[in-house]
Amino acid sequence: MTFRKYLVLAAIIVFASVGDISLSYGMKRVGAISLARWTELFAAVLNPWVALGIVLLLGFFAAYLSALSWSDLTYVLPATSLGYVLLALLSVWLLGEKVSVSRWIGILLVSSGVAIVTRGPSATHRHQPELESAGDQP
Repeated sequence: MTFRKYLVLAAIIVFASVGDISLSYGMKRVGAISLARWTELFAAVLNPWVALGIVLLLGFFAAYLSALSWSDLTYVLPATSLGYVLLALLSVWLLGEKVSVSRWIGILLVSSGVAIVTRGPSATHRHQPELESAGDQP
């Protein structure tokens, strides 16, 4: 895998984690929104933290699409799950959340699985039939 592809995977991890943190922070400032008053969601988007979270998650989505164009989903999803570690650390550090021991164990298990998955190839090599030239067709 090239350095550029590692940067795309890193972008996925950072954009998703920081985007989720921004959304959480912004929505805590907005307050509870009931589905019965769903129009309040439009007002929530005007919160700068929510808007930043949306922009970052759009960046995540663009990088995710890019990664899926050159690698298998079974590689991309586990490789980017390192974002769970970053998300937990940022949640503790920036949001003041408490992360239980069982959650840390779960994060450790996911990270261990990522280490195993990333040792394999990033893409399945498939045989692609060659295109027949116009002269070969009857």
